[in-house]
Amino acid sequence: MSSPPAATTSVAARNVAVDAYRGLVMLLMLGEVLQFSEVARSYPTSIFWKILSFNQSHVEWVGMSLHDMIQPSFTFLVGVALPYSLRSRKLKGESFQRTVIHTLWRSFLLVALGIFLRSIHSPITNFTFEDTLTQIGLGYTFAFLLTQCKPRWQWLSLCSILFGYWLAWALYPVSGPGFDYAQVGVPADWHQHLLTGFAAHWNKNTNLGQAFDLWFLNLFPRVHPFQFNDGGYLTLSFIPTLGTMLLGVIAGGWFLQSAPRIPIRRFLIAALVLLCAGLLFHIAGICPIVKRVWTPSWTLFSGGVCFLFLSAFAWILDVKGHRRIAFPLVVVGMNSIAAYVLPDLFEDFIRNSFRINLGASFLNIFGGSLEPLFLGVLTLATYWLVLFWMYRRKLFLRI
Repeated sequence: MSSPPAATTSVAARNVAVDAYRGLVMLLMLGEVLQFSEVARSYPTSIFWKILSFNQSHVEWVGMSLHDMIQPSFTFLVGVALPYSLRSRKLKGESFQRTVIHTLWRSFLLVALGIFLRSIHSPITNFTFEDTLTQIGLGYTFAFLLTQCKPRWQWLSLCSILFGYWLAWALYPVSGPGFDYAQVGVPADWHQHLLTGFAAHWNKNTNLGQAFDLWFLNLFPRVHPFQFNDGGYLTLSFIPTLGTMLLGVIAGGWFLQSAPRIPIRRFLIAALVLLCAGLLFHIAGICPIVKRVWTPSWTLFSGGVCFLFLSAFAWILDVKGHRRIAFPLVVVGMNSIAAYVLPDLFEDFIRNSFRINLGASFLNIFGGSLEPLFLGVLTLATYWLVLFWMYRRKLFLRI
């Protein structure tokens, strides 16, 4: 996940709705430390904990949970910020060539940081490209170039990217009857999620993206040869992910074109069209909604949800003027790179520090079943306080 550029050259003139939305996304990611799934196992009959657990986990394949909206939301917001960034650089008199060089450098850093974070616990560099940062980095320069184009060319590019990607997958042969899915990492109890008919082109680890990774990822030095990704995630997903970024670029353009008005109606119409299109393709069996391989239908459907979130934040904060309530989110949203790396670098240290210094008796004050939640709350609060400290001192990590 990259930290989108500042909305304008001045912090005071930032798009608060975008910062708050980004802050919510990062808090959902940081909120994994609350461990709702572990608590839910202690209360197997509780619908409340089942709902929380479901929405803090990725769905196995088809469908969507709240947790599944973290990556598309962040990618969408990177796109929203691009028109602002481009305008700011033009106002500063920066040449197109210099802007392109800066964009290429930013793309490289995003990919490199994603690989670094995935290599922390690996004996050698783990060259993997399905991380959120690397996915954004791989498509970022293309999104920047398309930001220069008129809206109709952006829409045409979006449709071309999604249709071309869909066609490539549709032409790739499906696995035949009796195929042993265990050899590609699909456990026996997972078969209920396998798709049939035309939709089988998008089955786990038997698709075009898996074939590409089997070749591409083994070009890099590895501890063991790459065979499959346990979650079904793919390098080539950066292509339809670029589509999500383009939707954000379009939304950012609408913000600038309509200023000082807020284009709520446009956002809502876009949300409705995208949601209906994604659902239609899914129900018709043309293309299933699968986040893990970022199907074109997922790009459309999740893009519609992103427009709904953006509409809600813009209406509450800009139209109604309730900006004060967004402050806790803005603190996080304005330092999204820092928020992204905190868990990878410091989660174990923070949690172990609480265990050692507070002791089991204090952590079990609400009962042993809720200890993971209580420890998670303390860890999440620590994350926020660190980000608040950085906010007060205007320390913002940028790429």
